[in-house]
Amino acid sequence: MIRVNLLPTKRKKKAKALPTFLISMVLLTLASGIISAYLFYWLNSELSSQRQKKKANEAQLADLNNKIKEVKNFEEQKKTLEQRKNIIEQLRKNQSLPVRILTEMSNVLPSGVWLQSMSVSGESINISGSGFTNEDVVNYVDNLKKSKLFADVNLIGTQKSGSGKVVTYQFTLTCRVKAS
Repeated sequence: MIRVNLLPTKRKKKAKALPTFLISMVLLTLASGIISAYLFYWLNSELSSQRQKKKANEAQLADLNNKIKEVKNFEEQKKTLEQRKNIIEQLRKNQSLPVRILTEMSNVLPSGVWLQSMSVSGESINISGSGFTNEDVVNYVDNLKKSKLFADVNLIGTQKSGSGKVVTYQFTLTCRVKAS
């Protein structure tokens, strides 16, 4: 015969999922805490490293700014020294100019002409003199025009003076010293 068991069967109790859930949550929280702590310390070390780099860069920038100031001071000193050098060279050049002017004047001076006064103002020269003939004065002016030292030679005027045996021609002229 068939037997039918009307008693309820004992079923095995399922393991509660709650403890595994709690364990997994605790492990997950612990892992995230460890990761967070690691990230915190890593970011702090990165931050301190960046701060050190910033301080080093600021120190380097300050050093470079000092060097830039030194270079600017050096350039100013160099410019000042170059100006002084140019002034000294100009003075040396101008120191020999009166000698060159007088030498050239005597070289181009004809025998019948003599100078009474000469004034030099910058590049401009004013000359007053006398000659035995008007041709001697004209020759002197032509010689000055041919000279390499003088330019813009202009005879202002001549005037006959004296009487009797000795007649002279007074003249006035202007010229300019060429830039060399």
